[in-house]
Amino acid sequence: MNTEIQKALEVLRRSGLILYPTDTVWGIGCDATDPVAVAKVYALKNREDSKSLVLLASDMDMICRYIKEVPEMAIQLVEVNDKPMTIIYPGAVAGEKGSEKASRHCLAYNTVAEDGTVGIRIPMMDFCRELVAKLGRPIVSTSANISGEKTPAKFAEIADEIKTGVDYIVDPSLEKGATGQSSSIIKVGLDYSIEIIRK
Repeated sequence: MNTEIQKALEVLRRSGLILYPTDTVWGIGCDATDPVAVAKVYALKNREDSKSLVLLASDMDMICRYIKEVPEMAIQLVEVNDKPMTIIYPGAVAGEKGSEKASRHCLAYNTVAEDGTVGIRIPMMDFCRELVAKLGRPIVSTSANISGEKTPAKFAEIADEIKTGVDYIVDPSLEKGATGQSSSIIKVGLDYSIEIIRK
């Protein structure tokens, strides 16, 4: 696993894309603070960049660095959660729109929704958590499919177009333990509001 992490890190650090297993489904990933890399993800998926992307963080401390004020409700949800859950946070710390410069202190502007929110998940898989922790900043985790097509649950279901469009493919044997289903999505607000987007 350590060798796979090192190879993936090398690609992520040079604005490349990886295809990797997560605790849910296979994902296309890149450094979430690098707008150039993020633009490549949208192009590969043939998806409009007006839509936001799900990100992975290693822990709540990392999330707090990229969200202006983390709602107390979100912290409570993470503490009691026992299955893959993406939380949509308000007030993302994002770079200037249109900028091509990466900054590890803020998320790429093109990962964030127009209302300033961003979806982040702490993965329940050692490989993903260690990869993100060693990179030191969040990574993109969008499903490994062309926009509008079926989300592949297993590596064997991923289209060749996606496989040839990335710079590195993580060893498929690491997909063991993945649920094969997308995570739940919950939107939280600073006013203690909570909205279930996807169960």
